[in-house]
Amino acid sequence: MSRRTLLRGTALGVGAVALPSVLAACGSGPGGISVGSNASDAVPKKAFADVFRAYEKKSKKTVRVNTVNHENFQENINRYLQGTPDDVFMWFAGNRMQYFARKGLLADISDLWRGFDGFTDALKKQSTGADGKQYFVPLYYYPWAVFHRRSVFQEKGYEVPKTFDQYRSLARQMEKDGLVPFAFGDKDGWPAMGTFDYLNMRANGYEFHLALMSGRKSWNSPQVKQVFDLWRGLMPYHQKGANGRTWQEAAQTLAQKKAGMTVLGLPHPGQQFSAADRADLDFFPFPEIDPSFGQEAVEAPIDGFLMSKKAKDKNGAKDLLKFLATPGAEDIYLRSDPNNVAVNSGADTGAYTPLQKKAVELVAGARQISQFMDRDTRPDFASTVMIQAIQQFLNKPDDIDGLVNDIERQKKQIFAAE
Repeated sequence: MSRRTLLRGTALGVGAVALPSVLAACGSGPGGISVGSNASDAVPKKAFADVFRAYEKKSKKTVRVNTVNHENFQENINRYLQGTPDDVFMWFAGNRMQYFARKGLLADISDLWRGFDGFTDALKKQSTGADGKQYFVPLYYYPWAVFHRRSVFQEKGYEVPKTFDQYRSLARQMEKDGLVPFAFGDKDGWPAMGTFDYLNMRANGYEFHLALMSGRKSWNSPQVKQVFDLWRGLMPYHQKGANGRTWQEAAQTLAQKKAGMTVLGLPHPGQQFSAADRADLDFFPFPEIDPSFGQEAVEAPIDGFLMSKKAKDKNGAKDLLKFLATPGAEDIYLRSDPNNVAVNSGADTGAYTPLQKKAVELVAGARQISQFMDRDTRPDFASTVMIQAIQQFLNKPDDIDGLVNDIERQKKQIFAAE
C-alpha cells in the first residue's frame, strides 16, 4: 500500500450509547430516521446538526439524533447494539467496526458501496468486515501529534524537536521557563493511549504495535517495558493529577499559555481555542526514538457511520448513509468543524485552514497509519484492561513489572475467550 493510498484509508474506535440517552431532535415531530451520536462536544455537535439539517431539507425526511456523552457512548456500545439501537450510529472504521460485524450486530451495506464515489481502495478495506462485506461509511480522519502554540515557541526561542532526547530537553527548558511542559488529562481513559501508541511505534515500530494490539505479542516483553520506562522518564514534565482532569481542561491550559505542549488528535485542542487564537495552534510529529523506525508511523483515526442490524427504518437509514458518503456532506460538516480532514476525494479542500493542510501533509507522508489503541485492539480489552492499567501507571509509574504482568494475564484470558 503506497503512502498516498494510506492517506485516506484507516480507522478504528470505541463507542457506545448508554441508555437512557439524551435526545437532541434535529427533525420535527415523532418518527423518522434515528441516529445514535457520540458528538457531545459543542463543535462537532453543531457540525453534525448542520449535516442532518441539510439532509432533511434535501430528502424531506426527519432525522432524530440521540446524543450521548462521548465516553458513555463508547463504554456501553456492546449493550447498546444488543438492545434497541438507533437506525444509524456514529462509530469507527477498521478493527472496532469488524469486531461488531463478526458479532452480527451491523447491517451489510455492500450494495451502497457499489454506488459510492471518491473513496480509495484503502478506505474501502477499512470499511470492510472479515467476511468481505462493507459495513461503514467514512466521514473524516484526524492525525494525532504534539500540539503547541506557535507564538509561545517564537517568544521563547523553542525549536521543534526531532528526536526524543531533544523532546526531553525541550520539556526541561519549558519547566525552567515556568510552563507546564505537557498539558495532560486522562479522566476519560483514552487520551493517554495516544502517548503510549507513539512511544511504542517510535521505539518498536508499527508492526510491533499491530502485533501487540492483536494479542500476538506479550505485554510483559522487554519492548513494552521499555515503552513504559520511556514514559516514566517524561512523567515529571506532565501535568499532575491527570486522572482527574478531562482532555478539554488540559487543552485549555495550552490555550491559556500555561502549558507548552500536549499530545492529542487534531480535533481536540482547537475546540478550546477562541476563533481569534486558533491560527496560533500548531503541531509537530511525535519525535523519533529509534532511527530505524524514525517518524514514519502516524496515528490517524477515521470516524463515520454504521447501520444497526436491528434498524427499524432500514430504507431511511440507507438513504441517510448514501447522503453521508457524498462530498457535500463532508463539506457541510467541515465548515462548522475545521478540526478534521475529509476522506472523500471530491470534498472541497479550498477552505482548509493551514493546520488542516499540514495535517493532510503529515498523513500523506506517513509510511504507516495506525488508528489508536482502543481502535486497533478488541474493545473489551481496551475498555476493561487498558484504561485502568494506564491510569494505574499514571498514579504509580514505578511498578512497571507488576503492571505489565497483570496486563498480560488479563490479555490471555480475554483473547482466549474468542
